[in-house]
Amino acid sequence: MKNIYLLLAIIGAVIPYLFYIQFMQVEGLNFSLFITQIFANKAASGFTADVLLATVVFWCFIFQRAKSSSAPKPLVFFVLSCTVGLSCALPAYLYANEN
Repeated sequence: MKNIYLLLAIIGAVIPYLFYIQFMQVEGLNFSLFITQIFANKAASGFTADVLLATVVFWCFIFQRAKSSSAPKPLVFFVLSCTVGLSCALPAYLYANEN
């Protein structure tokens, strides 16, 4: 499973960034437009809310697990989820957590 988690983490980093790069090529670093577009309609808003809530649950989980000495340090995965996304951070955490 460890290799599958690593592959999923890589895919989870590459695919979102393909879209982010396309956005930045057209719009530049227009953060307010980016936020406007991820909430552009009811479907996008629902999907965005779902991912944001799942990310908060992930944060709660990794910081709670950090109290265990065997758990990976959560800061890297917190930053990864904020800069790349849950699609990369979650499988990366699972990869780091595998024995």
